[in-house]
Amino acid sequence: MVAERNPNVKKAVVTLRRLSADEQARDMYERREKAMRDEYSIRKHEREEGKAEGKDEKATEIATNLLSLNLPLETIITATGLTREEIENL
Repeated sequence: MVAERNPNVKKAVVTLRRLSADEQARDMYERREKAMRDEYSIRKHEREEGKAEGKDEKATEIATNLLSLNLPLETIITATGLTREEIENL
C-alpha cells in the first residue's frame, strides 16, 4: 500500500480516518471544502468575464483598423467575430 511506503500519505490517511470518525470535524471539513470550491468558482468566473471584456475591446480595435483600410464588412465580421450592427456602430 502507498501509505506504508510514503510517510506523507500515511499521515493523510490517519488524519482522514480520524476526521471521518468525528461527525463535527467532518462537517467542518465539508463546509471548508465547499467554501473553497465556491471561492474558486467565483474567481474563475471573474477571470472569464475579464477575458471576454478584453476580447471584445480587442475585436473592436481590430474592426476599427480594418474599417480604416476599407475592407469589406463581411471580411471584418469574419475576422473579428463582431456583429454587423456592432461594426456599423463604430
